[in-house]
Amino acid sequence: MASMLAKQQGVDVRRALATRITWARDRSDELFALLPAEALYERPIPERHRIIFYLGHLEAFDWNLLHDSVFSLKSLHPEFDRLFAFGIDPVGDGLPDDQPSDWPSVEFVRNYVSQLRSALDAAFTKVAFEGEARSGTASPWTLLNVAIEHRLMHVETLAYMFHQLPLDRKFGRPEEVLRTSAPVQHRRIVIPAGVAALGLQRDSQEFGWDNEYEAHAIPVPAFEIDRYKVTNQQFLEFMAAGGYETRAFWSDDDWEWKNAQGITHPVFWEHEDGQWLFRGMFAKIPLPLSWPAYVSHAEAQAFANWKGKSLPTEAQWHRAAYGTPDGGDRYYPWGQSNPSKEHGNFDLHRWDPAPVNAFPGGDSVFGVRGMLGNGWEWTSTVFAPFPGFEPFPFYRGYSADFFDGRHFVMKGGSARTAACLLRPTFRNWFQGHYQYVYAGFRCVSQ
Repeated sequence: MASMLAKQQGVDVRRALATRITWARDRSDELFALLPAEALYERPIPERHRIIFYLGHLEAFDWNLLHDSVFSLKSLHPEFDRLFAFGIDPVGDGLPDDQPSDWPSVEFVRNYVSQLRSALDAAFTKVAFEGEARSGTASPWTLLNVAIEHRLMHVETLAYMFHQLPLDRKFGRPEEVLRTSAPVQHRRIVIPAGVAALGLQRDSQEFGWDNEYEAHAIPVPAFEIDRYKVTNQQFLEFMAAGGYETRAFWSDDDWEWKNAQGITHPVFWEHEDGQWLFRGMFAKIPLPLSWPAYVSHAEAQAFANWKGKSLPTEAQWHRAAYGTPDGGDRYYPWGQSNPSKEHGNFDLHRWDPAPVNAFPGGDSVFGVRGMLGNGWEWTSTVFAPFPGFEPFPFYRGYSADFFDGRHFVMKGGSARTAACLLRPTFRNWFQGHYQYVYAGFRCVSQ
């Protein structure tokens, strides 16, 4: 009886993984289908690879992770396995200088992708998932979850890249602009003192990346937080007050970066014919004043300094999102029910933001709105390991390579964040000078 139960559990695990793998692949395939073949050789963000790299990278990552350790397969194309293995995230002055001619043809790359998928899928049906399917940091269950979430993270970050392409380089139609009839009434909400329960237990049956461990509690004194993310309207006021020209609002490093790059406004904004426009994924529209302001950490910090406030710490953000007055935690800000369209702007339903006061069904117990979806939120916390951190033995650089003091924790999620990444322990991070991420912010004060 026990063996039959274990076998059935293994079948259920395989079925669930297969469904998630197919869904994730469909999302990445849909994304690449937005571009004509010639656009795949563009580099819309100077710090990143050309798009053609990512077409091969998603499958190469899966193959390099799984073909030997899980499926016992021999390499089909070692040169491509190496070429498409690693992305880049330069924090210095160096930028990639490769040319389109340095990369293989789209046809060759698509053929490579097809071969790897076929080989992995055939081998997947033979893997046993009975018994301790979820045990160990390198179990098949763990590695396949890594592959799935890695792809879904790229589905989002590739949207950042595609967003920067000229509109005529993409197939797609503008989506309906979400508006709310109620004006945004900004106010601060008092969050009582409590504890932020950060991180995952090492023996948790839930998947987590290495930087999500170990679970620990941080006392959080009482503080006040903006009910909504900072809007484009508020950021316009910062600009009108000379925010980009006032030295006192910027750290030395941020001021030097801003001036060197000639940055005078958010990268998603354009000024034409005397008005500000928002450059959406498929169309330019008059700047929606009730939408969250997508900016770099440096710009968010300068705004907070102008206001005489701060960006929240990771613990403060967690307390405002998940905490309760009695000291407990909710799994989501709204409670325990799974994320739905009523709770926020996430899970790839839309391309562009929505008003910050939309989705009242997603309020936290304290009444803070929009903490999941509609744009990640910058925190003041430098990305660093939790106590007890252990790097994944099969992906040692996933987190550890970015514990450099120059990356900051982001929490929440954007319109292009998959629902599985909305768990409370998930930690995102980016360089403080990176403008292209779908990230907003809110301010706090003691």
